Amino acid sequence: MPPLSTEEAPLAAPPARVGALEPLSIPVFRMLWSTWLIANVCMWMNDVAAAWMMTTLNNSPIWVALVQSASTLPVFLLGLPSGALADILDRRRWLMATQFWLAGTAVVLCGAIALDLITAPLLLALTFANGIGLAMRWPVFSAIVPELVPRTHLPSALGLNGIAMNASRIIGPLLAGVLIAGAGSVWVFALNAVLSVISGFVVVRWRREHTPSPLGRERLVSAMRVGVQFVWQSQRMRAVLLRVAIFFLHSTALLALLPLLARGLKGGDAGTFTLLLAAMGSGAIVAVLLLPRLRQAMGRDALVLRGAILQAAATAVMSVAPNAWVAVPAMFMGGIAWITSANSLSVSAQLSLPNWVRARGMATYQMAIMGASAFGAALWGQVATVSSLRTSLLAASVSGVLLMLLALRYVNDPQDEDDVSPAHEGWAASPPSIKPGEEGRVLVTIEYHIDPARADAFKQVMEETRRVRLSQGAIEWALLHHVGEPSRYVEQILDESWTEHLRRFGRATAADITLRERRLAFHVGEGGPQVNRYIVQR
Repeated sequence: MPPLSTEEAPLAAPPARVGALEPLSIPVFRMLWSTWLIANVCMWMNDVAAAWMMTTLNNSPIWVALVQSASTLPVFLLGLPSGALADILDRRRWLMATQFWLAGTAVVLCGAIALDLITAPLLLALTFANGIGLAMRWPVFSAIVPELVPRTHLPSALGLNGIAMNASRIIGPLLAGVLIAGAGSVWVFALNAVLSVISGFVVVRWRREHTPSPLGRERLVSAMRVGVQFVWQSQRMRAVLLRVAIFFLHSTALLALLPLLARGLKGGDAGTFTLLLAAMGSGAIVAVLLLPRLRQAMGRDALVLRGAILQAAATAVMSVAPNAWVAVPAMFMGGIAWITSANSLSVSAQLSLPNWVRARGMATYQMAIMGASAFGAALWGQVATVSSLRTSLLAASVSGVLLMLLALRYVNDPQDEDDVSPAHEGWAASPPSIKPGEEGRVLVTIEYHIDPARADAFKQVMEETRRVRLSQGAIEWALLHHVGEPSRYVEQILDESWTEHLRRFGRATAADITLRERRLAFHVGEGGPQVNRYIVQR
């Protein structure tokens, strides 16, 4: 019996709603989630202490905003190589290495402050070094989470990561505020170092079995190229990256200028700054608990748009807030907006990525966030410098909503989800097992004989095939039509090497099987399409 087409397939039963806290019943996820919580407490302690210290070293809006840029820019610059390494190395060891890097950075910062050597440029440099650790850590943790929980639990698991992030937004600033007021900034960075070391040793307890590829490790440059190709060929990932970049480009205005807003409130001090961050974190935690119901009531784009509108409203209120009584509720609503949009987009990205490229895909997602945040912090800081805080925040509010509306209107995000689980073994005729005696690029030709009356439909399927071949790592693709034989088409695929040619077979997903069956259904010749492989002579 032939497989059902998409139109013929029966409608699936709606999935059962998974509780917001249910993934914590899985021991390994619970252990690594605790590590994530500690790691983010350290991150917020570092960011709060660095931002507040900068107001004492140089209180110009652009210098204060550059602390946010220095923290986020490394993730934009190093996210892709870090994601590639997380896909080709042992993820457990890579995660351990990131934790100890962050601990070392905190120790150096402690020493600089204790010896009274700290300056505004040095603080930015060490904040940048801390950001390098964040750049190495985030992609690997994002790639690990789908390994730990069933697919149905993934939205809740990512929501719990949001809780960890935003609980740390409360805990980290509170700890930092108490230590800054009672003992000095140096003790914030000292505690940061201790907690980072503890997190590293918690990861040591995780007994994850790393299965090396029988083809050996991918070369870093090639792995990065394939990661970029996959994201570029994925319509969903392109839409998600645009939406998340727009959201964070504008939402970062509030965070980057928050130290100055806190100082400008009536009676504003370090405690006020901490209170505002805690209010934002509290709003995000409340939103995570409500997200399972919200996801059932609204689609992804609706949640993202409402999040952007709510974030803009919170930013606008903060631009005119006279005291903490007005500012705290605004920051609480800003936290709700932040997690609603970020979680919706993160889930969409995760569900579109197969495991073999997950860290690279999520690295590009994080690069979009951090690149937009770094640029946004500098942009809105400069606007505030040449005009005023109020003007900068209001401009960010208005442009954020307008650009999100345009993105939702003109850049389509497909709502159907492809099955990105690995294809079963033997899904296609395997390539020859022998290794060619000569090196070079590999050219594959596949010859189809098609009913000319169905040529347009065949070309549409082959356009999907082109995206799949390139997303799996092919460097070139073409479809040739014989001039003298209207029924004859030849697909050409160029691979970087024989090894990379073999890797493509291991990257196939269940969705690729479905596409293959649709493609073969057009072939009317005897037997299957004829496949030939050639080594390109230099």
